[in-house]
Amino acid sequence: MSTNKVAVLGSGISGAVCASILGRNGVSVTLFDSARGPGGRMSQRREVTEGGEELFFDHGAPFFTATNNEVLGLVHEWESRGLVAEWKIKFGSFDFISSKFMDIEQEGTTKRYVGVPGMNSICKALCREPGVESKFGTSIGKLEWLEGKNLWSVMGLDGQNLGRFNGVIASDKNIASPRFTSVTGRPPPLDLNFAPELANKLQDIPVHPCFALMLAFPGTLSSIPFKGFSIKNSNILSWAYCDSSKPNRDTTSERWVLHSTKEYAESVIAQAGLKKPSDETLTRVSEELLQEFQRTGLNISQPIFKKAHRWGSAFPATSIARGEKCLWDRKKRLAICGDFCVSPNVEGAIISGAAAASKLTEILSCL
Repeated sequence: MSTNKVAVLGSGISGAVCASILGRNGVSVTLFDSARGPGGRMSQRREVTEGGEELFFDHGAPFFTATNNEVLGLVHEWESRGLVAEWKIKFGSFDFISSKFMDIEQEGTTKRYVGVPGMNSICKALCREPGVESKFGTSIGKLEWLEGKNLWSVMGLDGQNLGRFNGVIASDKNIASPRFTSVTGRPPPLDLNFAPELANKLQDIPVHPCFALMLAFPGTLSSIPFKGFSIKNSNILSWAYCDSSKPNRDTTSERWVLHSTKEYAESVIAQAGLKKPSDETLTRVSEELLQEFQRTGLNISQPIFKKAHRWGSAFPATSIARGEKCLWDRKKRLAICGDFCVSPNVEGAIISGAAAASKLTEILSCL
């Protein structure tokens, strides 16, 4: 009996979980991602200071929580494999008007989990599991349903034939979204004319952009009473966290990540456009975010390293498939999954990826 083959597009946590579950169920999975490595918003960034010091930053999702039983089961498994640990710090809140901190923790606060030694460790491990072949640095140019053969044809951006598959799972909403064209100037790889209901749901998913600023300091910022805090009444910053305070991180320097407000990011994008921001734009953003951080009056020294990164559409502002947990075309064995389907966080992405794997596994078992 021939093995069913599935293409998974995107190696963020949703795609990685989906690929892993399919692989465990005997499906042959090929995972494609245009990035150099897995993670998506759970990526870890490697940087080097002018002095040659190597720095690592979780510059996207700083942590995740889990309340869903299926997700908790996966998290406990990842803990047992040493891929995940609890981040045991207290979070606070800083108000720019009063210039004061508040303790916002309550008894029974949901545990915060992080990947070890980086947020991308989970995706890395899942993308290497038996049954999963990962191809990074591979941009998809076209996905085509071959009606007579009941198979999907996947082609690269250069026109190369990347294979034929019994099913496709897209864990990136932009793969079939009009937004893909506005960013790349090319039509999206997946043409959903055959599924107008799915196309309509993906038409205009509102997203919150964000700029992240990665900072490294030679010593501890001892004037800050919390290693993670939200920021109120700032037009520029939404929150800050000490990345080097996480379990199993290097503590040679103290590393912080700042996240901008969506309003600030939208104003920059309105001026600079959706295309990849220029070095000049990122330098200006770096300066403005750092200055706002220092404006807290917390005796924040000059960093030995600073660099900004733009997350253009990483934070969906709505959920489009809460019931089904993913978008699904049974006839063509196509699923579209991600946090935008369930809830705009890591747990929502995991739930959606698992749901897509379940639906495809069920239909493939009947072939």
